[in-house]
Amino acid sequence: MCKSLITLQNCRIENSRSVLVPELSWKMNEGEVWLVIGPNGGGKADFLNALAGGAGGERITPNADGLFSDFFSDSTELVSLERAARLIQEERENDESDYLEGGVDHGRTGRIFIAQALDPQLKKDLAHKELPAAAKQLEGDPAIKLCGIEKILDRGLKYMSTGEIRRTLLARALISGKKLLILSDPFAGLDVQSRTILLDFFDSIARRSNSENGSAQPHIILGMERWHEIPDAITHVIEFTDKKVSFSGPRADYEKLISKRAAGSKASEEKEKQDFQEGFAELTQTGGFDTPASQALNHQDESRWLSRPEAVSKAPLEDTLVEMHNVNVGWDDHQVLRNLNWSLHRGQHWLVRGPNGSGKTTFLELITGDNMQVFSNDIKIFGNRRGSGETIWDIKKRLGIVSYRLHVEYRMLGGTSLLAVIISGLRDSIGLYGAPTDLEIATAKKWLALGGFAGRESENFGNLSYGEQRAILILRSAVKTPEILILDEPCHGLDEQYRSKILQLMNLIGEGGTTTILHVTHDPSEVLECEKHILELHPDEKPMYRIIEK
Repeated sequence: MCKSLITLQNCRIENSRSVLVPELSWKMNEGEVWLVIGPNGGGKADFLNALAGGAGGERITPNADGLFSDFFSDSTELVSLERAARLIQEERENDESDYLEGGVDHGRTGRIFIAQALDPQLKKDLAHKELPAAAKQLEGDPAIKLCGIEKILDRGLKYMSTGEIRRTLLARALISGKKLLILSDPFAGLDVQSRTILLDFFDSIARRSNSENGSAQPHIILGMERWHEIPDAITHVIEFTDKKVSFSGPRADYEKLISKRAAGSKASEEKEKQDFQEGFAELTQTGGFDTPASQALNHQDESRWLSRPEAVSKAPLEDTLVEMHNVNVGWDDHQVLRNLNWSLHRGQHWLVRGPNGSGKTTFLELITGDNMQVFSNDIKIFGNRRGSGETIWDIKKRLGIVSYRLHVEYRMLGGTSLLAVIISGLRDSIGLYGAPTDLEIATAKKWLALGGFAGRESENFGNLSYGEQRAILILRSAVKTPEILILDEPCHGLDEQYRSKILQLMNLIGEGGTTTILHVTHDPSEVLECEKHILELHPDEKPMYRIIEK
């Protein structure tokens, strides 16, 4: 008879505010490898967080006559987009740059962060003390090599790319010696090579943990938003929908179920796409907002877009939106961008791609103004060289942005309604300051309805799942019809339904002729039809980039 590892019989998942999943029964036995799946907001994240000890306050509580037993007890480690975002939030909250003589607090390095898994008593100030012997020799650890982070161990966490942070979290989990690893959407933000390595690792660990000699190997539970790239080692699936279990059983039975669903939903999907397209057309034609892009296209109010009085004679409808000449960006001994020459012209939609850590996010942040090295380089935005007098708000009022940095900013804000998040996109602010107008409220509600959030405008942004938060931020970026829409891995954490809807929205925006798109993604299935230009970054080559025309 198989040994039971986790048993939930008539339990619920709750936090300090409410019951999240009211009724749940589930069992994980020795020899089983489980996949947890389901739509955004359906209860999957609540379940995984609760199993991992409730970093967000989630906990498993038996109902009357219920039972909860967990062989792994406190020996569980979670690797997720949510955990990565929380980690960066912690680093930013603990930033002491304002109090340091040099003005820069690099925060914890990857080495220190992993060393804290080896010895939880180690604090942040480990940077000023002697490192433990094990921490000094991390480069030789198989887990470090597997995750490919040898070269970034001594880089501050806040300076890592999204993919590098995810791989650092995975390495820490492996080194921690925990008996159960929960990997939630582990492929998001990883380049092709890293995805392949992680898939092989998952299958290898799963097989070894179920073998006779596998007692030292961790067990793994995998959480996914979408049914793709599922490792062969998965044996069982539990699906959450609308805060309850909608399937639990063998993988083969789930595959039959999703095949049956796919056959029955094709007609309804086509109608949903048509309805979405009609809703978008109606919204953009009758939204009533005098947006930056519409003003530029109609040659109205030329002086509004001029950041300096002496530029009054310059026409607002410039063809070249961004220019970069011999751009070099780096810190310490790490060079991110070298001698980059590139320009963005109105109506030319670009795909930006390259391996993790190649500089994609840094490249985008030179445009958004979130990287201060823009002022030491020859970079022009909307015809003006950065540092020549324009403010960051002169730039951002013409941009729509979806990025990891923005996501963290909103997570730190707290207490913001979905309606306020959307309206803040019209005002180019992080959060909403001042009472919204009736027109702003009406427009925001229409955009929320378009994205599938009708009737939820009063909900707190912080209470949504990571994927739902991402979808809201995409709607925020599009609401003002910006001249440039910057999308840095926009589909992170989105389930199939939201992903399909967001990709359709992005395609419609690209085809509209008003907004120029700059898009970073590792997933070939997320490349938009309108993206005919590719900037490909190759950090270890000379030159370090290639420009490809489709």
